[in-house]
Amino acid sequence: MTLAPGTEALARLAEERVDHRFKGLPPDAEGRTVGELAAQRRNLFSDGFATPVLALSAERLEHNLALMETYTERHGLAFAPHGKTSMAPQLFRRQIEHGAWGITLAVPHQVRVARAFGTRRVFLANELVDAPALRWIAAELERDEDFRFLCYVDSVRGVGLMDAALRGAGRPVDVVVELAAGEGARTGVRTEAECAAVADAVAGTETLRLVGVAGYEGEVPEAGPERVHAYLRRLVALAVDFDKAGRFADLTEIVVSAGGSAWFDAVADVFAGIPELSLPVLKLLRSGAYVSHDDGRYREITPFNRVPEEGALEPAFRLWAQIVSRPSPGQAFANAGKRDAAYDLHLPFAQVIRRDGTERPATGVEVTGLSDQHTWLRTAPEADLEVGDWVGLGLSHPCTSFDKWQLIPVVEADGTVVDYIRTFF
Repeated sequence: MTLAPGTEALARLAEERVDHRFKGLPPDAEGRTVGELAAQRRNLFSDGFATPVLALSAERLEHNLALMETYTERHGLAFAPHGKTSMAPQLFRRQIEHGAWGITLAVPHQVRVARAFGTRRVFLANELVDAPALRWIAAELERDEDFRFLCYVDSVRGVGLMDAALRGAGRPVDVVVELAAGEGARTGVRTEAECAAVADAVAGTETLRLVGVAGYEGEVPEAGPERVHAYLRRLVALAVDFDKAGRFADLTEIVVSAGGSAWFDAVADVFAGIPELSLPVLKLLRSGAYVSHDDGRYREITPFNRVPEEGALEPAFRLWAQIVSRPSPGQAFANAGKRDAAYDLHLPFAQVIRRDGTERPATGVEVTGLSDQHTWLRTAPEADLEVGDWVGLGLSHPCTSFDKWQLIPVVEADGTVVDYIRTFF
């Protein structure tokens, strides 16, 4: 039987030795392989794990993977979730097993990680003008005929730099023109006339091939349903105009892509109305934060709040820290800080307290700040909190949670650790 690409590389992750690099793991696991430690099925709370330790819920992770699989199928969308959220090849594989077309990434290093673990389809949602990286991409395309790679272009200058770096390559690099989400937005071409000029520049090369259009509706200024839908309709209209102009004549499909984690319902709505074009359309959604979801930013903005009949994502992360100081009745400190918890959008949320194997709500306990290695807690009179208690913290913004942990325990509801997720940032 032929193994899926990257299977051996993924298997080798289990052979990595546990040591000082991986915080939170049991000290007595030193020298064991990750696979051996997973096979022991230790309990997160009673079998030697040290605080702070980040835990990923096994059940909630599976729920989120399955929910987005059924959502994209229901709406006729191909799915290339943004892998920069986790940079975890094991999760890339699980996403692909749950129907993902491929993986979206942002910078060349991330593509190298994905390729090392066998990812066959990569959408680079960024411009790429770095010559060494382009030559490496060209070599990968030459080496592996099954590898598909797409990236943004948004300027004639950028097209020229790409062309210069890729001359002599065996296969052209597929590109999509990025339409900006409006004045003052992030990258992307600002006007349709400029989009045409960029497309003309691509057509004038032998190293690049225009395969579609793309954008990111999450950057729409003062985003709301009307503005986001209007931008997405512009994106679709650009694809229609390019098709009428014969810019996709030599392809087998046309790529139209968008989709962050805040407005994928709008993407589904607008992409459902893409008219019939000269070729089949690959309607490619790129939302990525769903894989772990969170207790803050993405819980607030998830489209499932607007369309609850579609289901609901579940926060899958919990950071466990220990109370190390209770200097006054209204104050306590836990031993996790900025090195451990996402804090760029919201502070962590005190959710539960564990003492002597019993878990209860963190009533009267509020996170008020983070130092490098301390969580500042305000405690109301009703708070029952002692030095030595474990506090379970909910996190906001998964994109800055994964990058703080190289090896993350996957934990079942009873505390049994069943796997470990390796990240590469």
